[in-house]
Amino acid sequence: MFMFSIFTSLFIYLSGVYVFSSKRKHLLMVLLSLEYIVLSLFLLIIVFLMDFEYDYFFPVIFLVFSVCEGALGLSILVSMIRSHGNDFFSSFGLSLC
Repeated sequence: MFMFSIFTSLFIYLSGVYVFSSKRKHLLMVLLSLEYIVLSLFLLIIVFLMDFEYDYFFPVIFLVFSVCEGALGLSILVSMIRSHGNDFFSSFGLSLC
């Protein structure tokens, strides 16, 4: 069961990395794939901690930081849509920065 959980979480991680690298034109898809990667890493941490019978303080801290990262990404997405009207990375111009 332990090896199945590890292979499953690694498959989830690699599929998130694939989506992150292939759908990099839209900010929303990038943010969703990053959250998918974070959830797969959380699953992997939980599996390892259950196997070695450690405490679960680190996953709580990990979840706090991942929620803060998600809120920051969502606020960037909202401000980008308000200023540019879409979430394409190609709509940025270097003259605007």
